[in-house]
Amino acid sequence: MKIWDWAGFFEYLVNPYILAGAWATLWLTAVSMVCGLALGFVLALMRRAPRRLVAAPAGFYVWLFRGTPLLVQLIVIYTGLPQLGIKFGVIQSALIGLSLNEAAYLAEIIRAGIDAVPPGQVRAARALGMRERQIMRYIVLPQALRIVIPPLGNSVNGLLKTTSITSVISMEELLRRTQVLIQEQFEVLELFSVAALYYLAMTTLWQLVQHRLERYAGRSDAPPTAAGA
Repeated sequence: MKIWDWAGFFEYLVNPYILAGAWATLWLTAVSMVCGLALGFVLALMRRAPRRLVAAPAGFYVWLFRGTPLLVQLIVIYTGLPQLGIKFGVIQSALIGLSLNEAAYLAEIIRAGIDAVPPGQVRAARALGMRERQIMRYIVLPQALRIVIPPLGNSVNGLLKTTSITSVISMEELLRRTQVLIQEQFEVLELFSVAALYYLAMTTLWQLVQHRLERYAGRSDAPPTAAGA
């Protein structure tokens, strides 16, 4: 009995069908992260609002989407909402589900980053006559960005792998296309190994990008070098 097919393994590594699935995983991750960041930033500001009428809905959103599985959220969006007359396609459902879920986690990351900025700097900026929008733009956000880059990078890494859950609603990303080929070729180990290598390659490349971003953001925190040293 043949356990491993090396020829098939190397063939699947460059299979156009699998490559298209990997590309779908990449753009699904990118679009969901951008949308999640935008919504997460708004939620973070709402969570910090002094008025409970503004903060409470954001808190409920974060509680709901962090407390329920993404799989359930995707199924509700794709199969539950049509029963209420709201219908989305596979791609739309995948993007909406991933973006809404990711926003709940990113909101807490961003909020924590903003709260980590020393309040004395904010008070000093107000004393100088700066407006709240200017304080946020020139004082708070640049410092908060350096704080949130590592957890944000980890979120991108996690989202790359989380996109595989969208296969349950027939989103043709990497895992779904791998499963389709398995049903046709019956080479389970080879195909799943190829999929794992693609995920590993994508997350490794992102880790390199994240490392560069962290180094760039940390430059301003580095102590000045003595002249002639």
